[in-house]
Amino acid sequence: MKLTFLGTGTSQGVPMIGCDCPVCRSADPRDKRLRASVFVEYNGLSIVVDAGPDFRYQMLREGIRHIDAILLTHNHKDHMGGLDDIRAFNLKEAKPVNIYCEQYVLDALKREYCYAFAEPRYQGAPEWHVHTIDAGSPFKVYSNEFEEKLIWETGKGYRHEDNAGVDMDSVPYAEIIPIQGYHHKNRDLSVLGYRFGDVAYLTDMNVIDDCELEKLHGLKAVTLNCVKRLPHYSHFSLQECLDFFEKVGAEQSYITHISHLLPAFTDFDRELPDNVHPAYDGQTIEL
Repeated sequence: MKLTFLGTGTSQGVPMIGCDCPVCRSADPRDKRLRASVFVEYNGLSIVVDAGPDFRYQMLREGIRHIDAILLTHNHKDHMGGLDDIRAFNLKEAKPVNIYCEQYVLDALKREYCYAFAEPRYQGAPEWHVHTIDAGSPFKVYSNEFEEKLIWETGKGYRHEDNAGVDMDSVPYAEIIPIQGYHHKNRDLSVLGYRFGDVAYLTDMNVIDDCELEKLHGLKAVTLNCVKRLPHYSHFSLQECLDFFEKVGAEQSYITHISHLLPAFTDFDRELPDNVHPAYDGQTIEL
């Protein structure tokens, strides 16, 4: 499997608009951070976790021409604000894109992308199939090779042609384990991380129960969010992040969702333990 960091920044990215701090002025490309997202190639499938406002550029920068599915961690705009841009995949591959998320995230999608769910459908609206997942159960993501075909009809929009007779037992898939955390100490916003074999991607949490940590045993690599050294109301502090990595005991650990309040890459990397690293955009983990 291979994981590529598409973005490793906070909701405002780095550099932040209007900021003149040393980190935002850094010339090191590793300090240029788009909104947090990863591209995972696993069991032959191409999977994106989160599609924020930088989704289009992230796809172009990494040369991604195919995705089987998008997994959403939660409903904040910096994690799902770019979903309209899947229209390019609809057009080029003539397939809908599968999206996996919790029910409350689907409810948010229906509000924020109402035109994608309307009947009759707005011509050219993004075509997706949304699957709700249970935070407590592993789920399967299937290749979209055998999804229904999209046929464009001028003046009408897409016509869906069923791929009848497909034996789902023959369709490639990957089993993924969700890891539930919360974006606030009062637990009012569930956030899902995901385990892909020996790698787990977690972001936008500051509460994770011990029962969820049990799902992370035996990892070769794990990620977690941190925006600053001091406590934060919805993200882990640096010490909390390091304590989490020690509990999990993965071979390598990566900090993501980094803000300009943390040091520039070189200085930050120098102060961390040998097996903990600040992730950067375009970095890959390959096993």
